[in-house]
Amino acid sequence: MRTGYFYSLVFALLTSTSVAAIAAPTVKPEAANAPLVMELSPEVKSDKVDLNQADAATLQRELAGVGEAKAKAIVAYREGNGPFSSIDELLEVKGIGKAILDKNREKLEVN
Repeated sequence: MRTGYFYSLVFALLTSTSVAAIAAPTVKPEAANAPLVMELSPEVKSDKVDLNQADAATLQRELAGVGEAKAKAIVAYREGNGPFSSIDELLEVKGIGKAILDKNREKLEVN
């Protein structure tokens, strides 16, 4: 009987200390008075891939159906013929067909 009573007291003591430790807020005094600073990027980033600026690794990573060879072909075409004037000009690149262009049309832009 005494051991049961003793275990109940120990349990109550441990429970109350754990609840008090969890419920106690921990606030650092220097963090409470610090002003909130939000950095704004002056450059607006787009989710689209620019055909005239992206390197082969970016093209390969971001475009569906474009592997290393096709990405290098896009860059080589751009270097040989100048910047792309439209997204549809991508069809002139060897290995890029209408299906690949249609899958990626929403991801592409020409600046």
